[in-house]
Amino acid sequence: MKTRYVVLIAIVILLGIGIYSSAYVVDETEQVVITQFGKVVGEPRIEPGLYFLVPFVQQPNFFLKNIQAWDGSPGQIPTRDKTYLWVDTFARWRIVDPVAYFRTVTDRFSALKRLDDIINPAVRNAVTSHQLIETVRTSNRSMTTLEGKDEAQRNVIETGREKLNAMILKASQPKLDRFGIELIDVKMKRVNYVKKVRDSVYGRMIAERKQMAEKIRSEGQGEAKRILGQKERDLLEIRSGAYRTAEEIKGDADATATAIYADAYNSDPEYYSFTQTLQVYESALDKKSSLVLSTDSELFQYLKDFSGGVSE
Repeated sequence: MKTRYVVLIAIVILLGIGIYSSAYVVDETEQVVITQFGKVVGEPRIEPGLYFLVPFVQQPNFFLKNIQAWDGSPGQIPTRDKTYLWVDTFARWRIVDPVAYFRTVTDRFSALKRLDDIINPAVRNAVTSHQLIETVRTSNRSMTTLEGKDEAQRNVIETGREKLNAMILKASQPKLDRFGIELIDVKMKRVNYVKKVRDSVYGRMIAERKQMAEKIRSEGQGEAKRILGQKERDLLEIRSGAYRTAEEIKGDADATATAIYADAYNSDPEYYSFTQTLQVYESALDKKSSLVLSTDSELFQYLKDFSGGVSE
């Protein structure tokens, strides 16, 4: 009786272990490939949920279903115009065929190696087959330079970085299909000159900035001289206008004074003649002066009248 219970308990335990070993859960971010003695059996489990397999015979192989990252190693690549660049690239990928993925690359480490072997040459081919300007620019947004239209024409791009990224993606994807990998996006996240070229570019940038500063300074000096010249002209106009106004005022005052004098003298011409003659006497005669006058001289008239007559 006791033996029967022991056997029954052992059977229940083994059954529980078997059920536990046969059950597995697929998460929302996972997909599972079932293998039996190393060979794939059945369809991959893509939908999340609870599944069962033959315990101790079949083995679940879990793979990520969500988007994964690939980060390339920065490398030195020459452009078509023989300018060396450091290019750093990244990509986003995911497993779309877990069976093909399991049969070819098996794990994530091997998948990243495959991505290195495929994407890096595609990046190199894209960069080396295009001019420098195509790699560093995306659009034909206008750029202000000191070299005018010729420089602007040289800066016109036909492809641009965005299209280069699309070319890299297009060239890489067919080689990844057999691995069950979908390449979602590829980007050149960083492009920089090598040190020798970078120093040359910085030197050119400094020279251009100095030329621009000198141009701005010369324009400022010209504008300052123009303002000073305008100031001198304005001062001359103000002074000439003030002088003209002053002369007009003086002329009007002299005319008014003359009119007043004329009115005053016209009221008594004899008195005017007398005062004028006295002024002549004052200016012409002093203690040392000698005059020889005719008796009928007009200048002698008031002297004669004043003395009451002068004998001949």
